[in-house]
Amino acid sequence: MKNEEPIEVKVHHRFRQPAERVFDAWLDVRLARQFLFSTDTGEMVRCDIDPRVGGRFVLTDRRPDGDVEHTGEYLVIERPRRLVFTFGIPAASPTFDIVTIEITPAVDGGCTLQLTAEMKPEWKDYADRAREGWGKILASLESALA
Repeated sequence: MKNEEPIEVKVHHRFRQPAERVFDAWLDVRLARQFLFSTDTGEMVRCDIDPRVGGRFVLTDRRPDGDVEHTGEYLVIERPRRLVFTFGIPAASPTFDIVTIEITPAVDGGCTLQLTAEMKPEWKDYADRAREGWGKILASLESALA
């Protein structure tokens, strides 16, 4: 049985805010609960973040059809340019994606963020949905920072 390569989902977003502010939002409970894995119809009822390499996060969005828990572990924290973490929804799958966030400062004081999610090959049919979801998260981050 041959090993299949992971599926890469990439999303870019241009922010008016500086790289440090965009980076810090991913590790700040007050801001993360506003944009990270939240939905229009849900309510973020839990947001625990241990912002260190080896630290974990748990965010639970209460939705009309039930609570959805999002978990992960921080693998790399290089402020303000790079953040790498695992990401999973335990109720949906025992597998975890690897998410890499790379932030490049711009000369105008803003920055560009590239998010790459490496998904297991068995999730290839969900790549477009994942791309759309991460895009919404980045747009929500823009709103949270405004």
